[in-house]
Amino acid sequence: MSIVIIAEIGINHNGDMSICKELIDVAANSGCDAVKFQKRDIDKVYTQEFLDSPRESPWGTTQREQKFGLEFSVDEYKEIDKYCKEKKIEWFASAWDLNSQKFLQQFNCKYNKIASAMIVYEELLRMVAKEGKHTFISTGMTNYNDIQKAVDIFRNENCPFELMHTVSTYPMKVENANLNVIHTLRKKYKCNVGYSGHEVGLAPSYAASALGITSLERHISLDRTMYGSDQSASVELHGFTVLVNHVRAIEKAMGDGEKRILEEEVIIADNLRQHLKKIN
Repeated sequence: MSIVIIAEIGINHNGDMSICKELIDVAANSGCDAVKFQKRDIDKVYTQEFLDSPRESPWGTTQREQKFGLEFSVDEYKEIDKYCKEKKIEWFASAWDLNSQKFLQQFNCKYNKIASAMIVYEELLRMVAKEGKHTFISTGMTNYNDIQKAVDIFRNENCPFELMHTVSTYPMKVENANLNVIHTLRKKYKCNVGYSGHEVGLAPSYAASALGITSLERHISLDRTMYGSDQSASVELHGFTVLVNHVRAIEKAMGDGEKRILEEEVIIADNLRQHLKKIN
């Protein structure tokens, strides 16, 4: 089974459909499997006090203006849905509230996603699990008890899922990657495990790919210096294409683990060991 490679657009589109489509183009052309977004009902996710507080952004001077500036409307999501179908690439989104998950249901996406921040939101987990779609569950900012509760919810609903090892810092320091947790999660919860990376660079993603992950998610960006909290933890366009190509090569290189002599080796062995025939 090939690693499902996910290009996380998230909010790196900055509310601009042209940027969004350019990011979808890159993902589709790279050969990855899906693009992912984030969906929020702003008035449900944030308090009014927070939304009224000051924040300078391209959309205004309050948190409310900034948050609403990053959200796509239903018509824009219909445009995304149509565009991804044209590009023959899957899309899905992580909902941060119940209204947003209901919103996403109208598009009948192939996958669901539980963001690390939402893994403790049991009502949302139950809603998602009842849909029965394969769900990627990120595990940043959690302990084993948090993860077990999520696993139990999905197993009780017979909903297919996989965990994703995640460290929720933006960007993540390489020394904090702790990739061996991938083995730990697989053994402890007896399920497939992916990796959602927020590091600068590609090395941890390559290493994770060699550890038997079943999914790989990385944020993508047109330019890491653009406005946005996730841009610095993202991979720019050329780098993402390189990542996909190398991960596919790593998959081939890992093989099936069975030791065998290749036909090409037989000829080489005869040549390199010819002097041993004289000895024998």
